[in-house]
Amino acid sequence: MLQQTPVVRVLPVWHEWLKRWPTPAALAGEPAGEAVRAWGRLGYPRRALRLHAAAAAIAQDHNGKVPDTYPELLALPGVGGYTAAAVASFAYGRRETVVDTNIRRVHARLVSGTALPAPALTAAEMRLAASLLPADDGSSVRWNAAVMELGALVCTARAPKCAACPVSDLCAWRAAGEPPPSYVPKGQAWHGTDRQVRGAVVAVLRQAETPVPPDMFFREPADLGFAPTGIGVPLAALHRLNSAPEQLERALAGLLADGLAEMHDGGYRLPG
Repeated sequence: MLQQTPVVRVLPVWHEWLKRWPTPAALAGEPAGEAVRAWGRLGYPRRALRLHAAAAAIAQDHNGKVPDTYPELLALPGVGGYTAAAVASFAYGRRETVVDTNIRRVHARLVSGTALPAPALTAAEMRLAASLLPADDGSSVRWNAAVMELGALVCTARAPKCAACPVSDLCAWRAAGEPPPSYVPKGQAWHGTDRQVRGAVVAVLRQAETPVPPDMFFREPADLGFAPTGIGVPLAALHRLNSAPEQLERALAGLLADGLAEMHDGGYRLPG
């Protein structure tokens, strides 16, 4: 949930998930569509499908217990190198090289003397991170956590608190006179994009209790006889986007292709 989503948005959803699905088997026992429905507005809902698939794999192949080694974690659906290393390190105390955005930024400034890391993770960065990792398990876990927190709270992207940094006297970036970054980070566009339309369509499907006929996505809720309550709320939000018909068609086709929606009785619904 925390991948590409701030903690403040994740926490309430995470708490609700743990209440409803305290174990992987509990999540795996419900349709994948329920995971998408409970995902709410966290964005990138394919993550919900991957979580459900991972829960099913854990229940089936690991007796319901999250595996504790990097290779086994990496084999789970939707789990990449960072997540596998982070779970192995923080949950099980194993010596693994954890590299997230915050750690990359600390390494870039402290060791490499650059304001920001490269736009995409490089092999050189992974080698640097591995070379800095303490040799014993306990120290390596504390190191990963400490560097991550340093980047999140002190060595931030836009306004680093260098005066409060415990290693400022060792920082290559400060020693170099704090040179500016070589590029300007660009956030992902949202308004008017296919991603925004897809999210609005998924919001309709989450609210719907029965399959949604295709024409409902292309007409105003009032024309369909819906009051501004229930499914009428997300339908109105979708209509306010003023999406071109071809963009809506792309969104619907993409959701079907990604497994986030399925056809049933001539309408669209969340996966069963």
